[in-house]
Amino acid sequence: MITIKEITTKKDLKAFVKFPFELYKKNQFWVPPLIKDELESFDKNQNPVFKHAIAHFLLAFKDGKIVGRVAAIINWTEVNEQKIKKMRFGWFDVIDDIEVTKALLNKVAEIGKTHQLEFMEGPVGFSNLDKVGVLTEGFDQLSTAITWYNHAYYKEHLEQLGFVKAKEWIESYFSMNDVHPENYQRMSTLLKDRYQLHILSFKNIKELMPYVDKMFKLFNTSYAKLSSFVPISDVQIAYFKKKYIGLIDPEYIKYVADKDGNLLAFAITMPNYAEALQKANGNLFPFGFYHLLKARKKSKEVVFYLIGIHPDWINKGLVAIIFEEFFKVFQKRGITKFIRTPELEENTAIHLLWKNFNPIIHKRRRTYRKDI
Repeated sequence: MITIKEITTKKDLKAFVKFPFELYKKNQFWVPPLIKDELESFDKNQNPVFKHAIAHFLLAFKDGKIVGRVAAIINWTEVNEQKIKKMRFGWFDVIDDIEVTKALLNKVAEIGKTHQLEFMEGPVGFSNLDKVGVLTEGFDQLSTAITWYNHAYYKEHLEQLGFVKAKEWIESYFSMNDVHPENYQRMSTLLKDRYQLHILSFKNIKELMPYVDKMFKLFNTSYAKLSSFVPISDVQIAYFKKKYIGLIDPEYIKYVADKDGNLLAFAITMPNYAEALQKANGNLFPFGFYHLLKARKKSKEVVFYLIGIHPDWINKGLVAIIFEEFFKVFQKRGITKFIRTPELEENTAIHLLWKNFNPIIHKRRRTYRKDI
């Protein structure tokens, strides 16, 4: 018999966070999160997303053992302001038993009905800065620190239960050997001269911080027209700035500005922390911090996290300016591989940015939806 329990204690919440560690303990492609970081993200007193969202954390039990988990999420900005009556679900993990998946998602649907919502979609997080999607291709590829990994049967469970594809993302990579700097250096020089543009680079966090709020504002503007986008609030911006910006190498962030200092584009990359997180196995201490610090300094792979370009400057070649600067850093660091994280299939503008780098698509993922 399968029973569903809603979490009410810190002990149960820790069990919720740690369930995938058991499910994937023999899987060489799964990258574990930091347990402390996950717990803080689910803490209503620490994460400001709970000012405009609610979450029900559910565990599935069979024969007294945890066999699945899911977070049922309502983002009230999405529901009330954007008029999208969506019941979100995320942090979805189950054993290969469709009855477990059915029981968990039936409970999610039940919660959605009590709030007069019309459909459910997932896996998604609270916002566009969270992880997204069920992996549908690339199960033999190492995950990244900012994507979910899952077994192949997740897709089969969802489709057998009547869920249909909502949105699709692609992930790709390219070798730095396929990067020919002369192709974009000429364009970069032309654009900077013609439009009086300049690059903003940073040596330390102190130099970077004054621009972070502007970056998030540009992020909201850049992605506003995408069907899945929910704006990041000011209080969330402050939270992300405090929690994450200090962890990013300042040299791995680039901004493009006009002559008046207005930000027109930004890009954030980071060293690939995947193998370091596997060694840390969810904990910073005693050795996790060492592995992460080593990867920050020594990794020869870089993960492309986020890019934003003002709508008025899309398709005008600003990526040439950004990548000219990144290439200098990557060359100095000996970077050999550039990994792109999930990009919406419908976001053709972002795909065009990379067409000249011979990208290889190695993963696909999607969200699924179902009326409730």
